Amino acid sequence: MDILTTVSSNDIILTGDRTTGQLHLGHYVGSLRNRVILQERCQQFLLLADAQALTDNMGNYLKVRDNVLQVALDYLAVGIDPAKSTIFIQSLVPELMELASYYLNLVTVSRLERNPTIKDEIKLRGYERDIPAGFLTYPAAQAADITAFKATIVPVGADQIPMIEQTNEIARRFNSSVGREVLVEARAVVPTAGARLPGIDGKAKMSKSLGNALPLSASPDEISHAVKMMYTDAHHLRVDDPGQVEGNAVFAYLDAFEPDSALVADLKARYQRGGLGDSVIKKQLEERLQALLAPIRARREHYAQDPAQVMALLKEGTYKARAVAAQTLAEVKAAMGLNYY
Repeated sequence: MDILTTVSSNDIILTGDRTTGQLHLGHYVGSLRNRVILQERCQQFLLLADAQALTDNMGNYLKVRDNVLQVALDYLAVGIDPAKSTIFIQSLVPELMELASYYLNLVTVSRLERNPTIKDEIKLRGYERDIPAGFLTYPAAQAADITAFKATIVPVGADQIPMIEQTNEIARRFNSSVGREVLVEARAVVPTAGARLPGIDGKAKMSKSLGNALPLSASPDEISHAVKMMYTDAHHLRVDDPGQVEGNAVFAYLDAFEPDSALVADLKARYQRGGLGDSVIKKQLEERLQALLAPIRARREHYAQDPAQVMALLKEGTYKARAVAAQTLAEVKAAMGLNYY
């Protein structure tokens, strides 16, 4: 689904990123470039999810703290405007945690454990039964993030759809328990194009942890090196050999970043016939990535010279976000009769 065609001016979007490292091209394709467009069309809240990042990084909390600034720099560098998008720090909106504590009374441990996203993440991290409680109960915290801003749309990857479904379960159960519509249900929207960019090693997903990502702050030399190392077709040994397009990371990147689709189609046809070397398609990709990242890198360097200014922008956005979350929390408590005076 193309999120740009499904959003109206009445929609409210809640999205964000865990503050565990700088953002990369996968983030840009999957979400960042859409956010720049969406901020012109509707209300958008961007969450710097430091509290969520701590659910599996409590032993490395300084990494989480320091990357709040790094992710904010990436936001500003790609063109996200704090005057149009409310950028805020999750841990500095305590209303979210209070909402989450109420929502935990609406879900069972077994339901949390059945959440497919949580199950997969528990298996991936090898927790078995030694699951941090904050990690297991994160669906309730995410429900608080979404409902606090009465978000109507949450852009997600396909693997995150169960989280939005559980958010809506909590919203329905709360509304049913108080006998009126207080919380708003959200719609998960999975982008159809570029939702998941492969790593430069050809693996299914670009990821910081896998070491196969190209950060948005990459230097010209780093871009050149990454493209040279990029996976193509292991059987395309000579220029005259027919090449495989499917699973070829270079073509996946050209599809994502080269606006001239006719050019890409021609390169694919020539590559499949034989007679087109990897160096040609890599040269085309490098030129495109150098052109894309140069202005992003320059803007990032500009903002990085004054981190105090960036933190001031985050402070202002966090105050705005807290005011909205506080209003929702007041409505929730009033619906439960917790407005004693």
